[in-house]
Amino acid sequence: MDERTFGRSQQHASVIGLGTWQLGADWGDVDDKEALAVLEAAAESGVTFFDTADVYGDGRSEQTIAAFLSGRPDLHVLVATKMGRRVDQIPENYVLDNFRAWNDRSRRNLGVDRIDLVQLHCPPTPVYSSDEVFDALDTLVEEERIAHYGVSVETCEEALTAIARPGVASVQIILNAFRMKPLLEVLPAAREAGVGIIARVPLASGLLSGKYTRDTVFPENDHRAYNRHGEAFDVGETFSGVDYATGVEAAAEFSALAPDGYTPAQLALRWIVEQPGVTTVIPGARSPEQARANAAAAKLPPLSEETLAAIRDLYDRRIKDQVENRW
Repeated sequence: MDERTFGRSQQHASVIGLGTWQLGADWGDVDDKEALAVLEAAAESGVTFFDTADVYGDGRSEQTIAAFLSGRPDLHVLVATKMGRRVDQIPENYVLDNFRAWNDRSRRNLGVDRIDLVQLHCPPTPVYSSDEVFDALDTLVEEERIAHYGVSVETCEEALTAIARPGVASVQIILNAFRMKPLLEVLPAAREAGVGIIARVPLASGLLSGKYTRDTVFPENDHRAYNRHGEAFDVGETFSGVDYATGVEAAAEFSALAPDGYTPAQLALRWIVEQPGVTTVIPGARSPEQARANAAAAKLPPLSEETLAAIRDLYDRRIKDQVENRW
């Protein structure tokens, strides 16, 4: 699989990575054996970038990655984790002492002395403008606890603020066919600054797979059941903030645009891969079959101008007014 470079850090990542929120929590139950099988299938398919967080299953996702990689010393995988969501979301908690404590825990979970990439995990907006926060992150680099750092953001404005920071190696942001606003300013600014873009929620929480209907029932421990209106965290993380009924209808229209040889999910991933400035896209997977199918999107033929225009038209007609004023 092709790899791309995070410009400032010169780290490399496969164009399609693996998001491992599903392997920790909030997407229904995935047992340890199946989780390891997902990681194996992704690695065998050429994936060299795993994204996790200390809060996914309260460390379970990090520990699962560590268990897998300990048995595969032949693999060279860039592992990115996130920190900051295990405490009250107030700027005062984003200080060096806490960073060190959170980092100690993640290094233990991952079984490493130094973490490849650590990202602030969608912190309160004022954090992005705090010199003290980024000084603290620089200290973690100086102490060789982390190789590089980045941020995971909710809004385009947060992304632009972070890109202006000279030490930020990457910005993780929601980008998909139902969330196109980052194309306007964020991706061009990141390209200019040499900041990597990690595209998350690429399937709009599964909507763009075309598998769901208005009658689909999600498990109680799945955020697609309990966070549809932002009850637990930012609603933009669930179905990209799109009303579910609208999303299902638009997803059916999106599925019909898939060229021969593409699944709807692969169309969604391929669309992201082709956006200038994207370094890697991180779909999750609950089964080895999903992991392999996601990775296969990297080798599909480029999308035609007609398909790209049709995707844009669908977004403009059905989705844009719901999301662009919020994120």
